[in-house]
Amino acid sequence: MRPARILPLLLTAALCMACNSNHVQTGIPFDMPEVPLPSIPVRTVSLADFGAVQGGVTDNTEAFAQAIQDLAGKGGGRLVVPAGIWLSGPITLDSNIDLHLEKNAILVFNSDQDLYPIIDTNFEGLDVRRCLSPINAENAHDIAITGEGIIDGNGDAWREVKRRKVSDDQWKLITARGGFVPEDGKGWYPDEGYYKARLTAGSLNYPDPSLDENEIKTFLRPVMVSLRNCSRVLLEGCTFQNSPCWNLHPLWCENVTIRNINVRNPHYSANGDGIDIEACTNVILTGSTFDVGDDAICIKSGKDADGRRHARKCKNLIISGCTVYHGHGGFVVGSEMSGGVENILVRDCSFIGTDVGLRFKSTRGRGGLVKDIWCERIYMKDIVSYGVIFNLYYAGVAATDMVNGICEPVVPVDETTPEFRDIHFSDIFCSSAKQAIYINGLPELPLRGLSFSNSTFNAQKGLEMHNEEGTTFDNVKINGQEVVATSPNATATN
Repeated sequence: MRPARILPLLLTAALCMACNSNHVQTGIPFDMPEVPLPSIPVRTVSLADFGAVQGGVTDNTEAFAQAIQDLAGKGGGRLVVPAGIWLSGPITLDSNIDLHLEKNAILVFNSDQDLYPIIDTNFEGLDVRRCLSPINAENAHDIAITGEGIIDGNGDAWREVKRRKVSDDQWKLITARGGFVPEDGKGWYPDEGYYKARLTAGSLNYPDPSLDENEIKTFLRPVMVSLRNCSRVLLEGCTFQNSPCWNLHPLWCENVTIRNINVRNPHYSANGDGIDIEACTNVILTGSTFDVGDDAICIKSGKDADGRRHARKCKNLIISGCTVYHGHGGFVVGSEMSGGVENILVRDCSFIGTDVGLRFKSTRGRGGLVKDIWCERIYMKDIVSYGVIFNLYYAGVAATDMVNGICEPVVPVDETTPEFRDIHFSDIFCSSAKQAIYINGLPELPLRGLSFSNSTFNAQKGLEMHNEEGTTFDNVKINGQEVVATSPNATATN
């Protein structure tokens, strides 16, 4: 496939009305329409014109609000954030607005929780209440965040930190900020209310609803950039970092272009995902780098009953030319995929030092159909665990306990049964990993239609498969030995 030629946003903050779209995608294995770029009027204002003061001390929340209101009242345009350090509370984007950060512009979000009201929203695929995101938009069209600047979510003020994830020196710096450390010393929390919420939530992010929201407000930390039900979106050029929770979360959006951005979070950041593209249609993500604390490029479509009720697929995605450094997974589908995922091409990406390279996860109770995914020309080095993994027992009983024991339950197939099929891997090169390929489906609905071709893996352990049907291997080598077609539920440890 020829790389898609994508028109840049004009320096005047306007897009040519006659050609404001990515060119029609050709040479991809599914039908996908052209993805239009936002159309933003030729009008520019500077944040400094609205009384904003740089330096990182003066809060400029009102200046951002006034500037956006002024532009919106005139039909839209570009809001320029000049070089400098600009402190702000939440920024709500309106239609036809480009938030443009010049080189050396640093937008830092205020850690004052009073600026972030608790709202009805959707997080991890469920309809929940969380704090308003630092950058947010809902039901907006033709919006952009562009430039060469840095957007910093001040996430250290919001996140918990597990003691085992940081060095002694880092731990001293973190605990010196104050906060709360329980008697077991296993973690640091911004306050005691967060810790109380964590105890009731367990490993999840949904605390006992009887707890006072204001007491546990820090626990209800927001994703940094929340774009809900928006159309014609462009993220380009900026660095997004240090988010309170997930970094970028386009949800229920269509016609989204993301290119040449940098996404960073500390390696120890809890729920520090890079980008979670959830239930979106027609998305192009290209030329971007990720170095984060959780999954890097993650595809979702809602969780369990809420996800099935919304019934919105994640469909028609092209991900190309991206590099992932630290992250739990380089490219990930799930585990929230109850609305379905289909038509995704991942091509020409490098994963260096990620925990997992290509990661597919779900569990009983999710439902949803994941199909028609192509991963091509993926280059992986120093993968901590699996080069490629399918685990349909995510967050459930350990897969090895289920398949090797005699307690495998008989479960009927219904709307809560997740289904993965027709997923293809070609030209996958993994120079080092703990295990090359691990496939573990459900006995009531095995994984079907997986194919691997023209790929090479070097790993401590080779291939292991359970509850799959018809997986094929064509010119695939693990540690120099060619993988031959194997029967279902086979194990090979090359």
